[in-house]
Amino acid sequence: MLPLALSACTAVSAIGRGLAATVEALRTRRSGLRPCDFEDVRLETWIGRVEGIEDVRLARGLEPFDCRNNRLAHLALATDGFAAAVRAAARRYGPERVAVVLGTSTSGILTCEHAYRRRDPATGRLPADFDYEHTHDLMSLGRFVRDALQLRGPVSVLSTACSSGAKTFGDAAELIAAGVCDAAIVGGVDSLCSMTLYGFGALELLARGPSRPFAADRDGISIGEAAALALLERPDAAPGCRIGLLGVGASADAHHMSSPHPEGLGAASAMADALASAGLTPADIDHVNFHGTGTRANDVAEDLAVQRVLGRGPICSSTKGWTGHTLGTSGALEAVIAALCIEHGFVPGCLNVGELDPAMGSNIVVTNRYRPVRHVLSNSFGFGGSNCSLVLGALP
Repeated sequence: MLPLALSACTAVSAIGRGLAATVEALRTRRSGLRPCDFEDVRLETWIGRVEGIEDVRLARGLEPFDCRNNRLAHLALATDGFAAAVRAAARRYGPERVAVVLGTSTSGILTCEHAYRRRDPATGRLPADFDYEHTHDLMSLGRFVRDALQLRGPVSVLSTACSSGAKTFGDAAELIAAGVCDAAIVGGVDSLCSMTLYGFGALELLARGPSRPFAADRDGISIGEAAALALLERPDAAPGCRIGLLGVGASADAHHMSSPHPEGLGAASAMADALASAGLTPADIDHVNFHGTGTRANDVAEDLAVQRVLGRGPICSSTKGWTGHTLGTSGALEAVIAALCIEHGFVPGCLNVGELDPAMGSNIVVTNRYRPVRHVLSNSFGFGGSNCSLVLGALP
């Protein structure tokens, strides 16, 4: 594929609002995870909760979209000058030439949970003020971002579990290549809700303390919430941009509804396709941002897949010990983190790891490494065998 510039990006997660806060947390190894204090959820686990969402107020005219997920999206739009960068792109190309391609797993389902608790005891009907279309519906996120920025280009929202945010980069790249648009907002927004927390609890996948991917004593994931957005354009339209999307690979192995292929075959296919798409070899990859959930099955399968495709050369780590697993946003959040690693020349080693699992064969690091980073391969793998790998790097 032809490289695309990340001409603007932003991230809001448990480790802070904006790129500067994200870099500071990664460098100082300050986790955003905390014992679960979300609403009335009673689970012995840790979460990555974003402070202040409850106090957000949407702009006039956008009130029907009010839900936790869209409030989180609003915070991202208002951070790092992202909305201003998109509006500048709309002036260059026209608002109908800027697409919105976003990912989420549960959208505004929390609003539906609240409505369900208020249903009519006699009929079971949901309250009249529950607006499914503008809150719970998956397209709510894309429509909110489009309307908030006064765009008129194509809008789509992907929900392919934990690969959603990453896959938006590939879909947007195809839209630009096909001439459907000249720029695209990509990324993901996913927020905490009871269904997600209790659902992963029922699957016995939640860590009792902070998640610690690749640790010998790891015991599961910590659920987080985040919004991560990027603006993709052709490099010649963003001459000052130094970092871009170089390659995308995706696969669907459908091995199991919730478990990865034990040898990571689908993951390996996505990584190999991403390398081929970028025109790079395994030796060109300096860092692999593992999906690295902290569950035993996922970490082992991904480790085998990385060794199959890249050998044991590149430095590898997972950042979920900082942010938690942000589900449909994770691929987008980690793509933004990958761009920051390239820009600032460092690799964040895994957090909370006392003893690394000796069964891991990849070059996994548990301390920060400061060195030039040219190319990062970022992995995102979801339930049902939905896999996506992105290659980010310095633009030519």
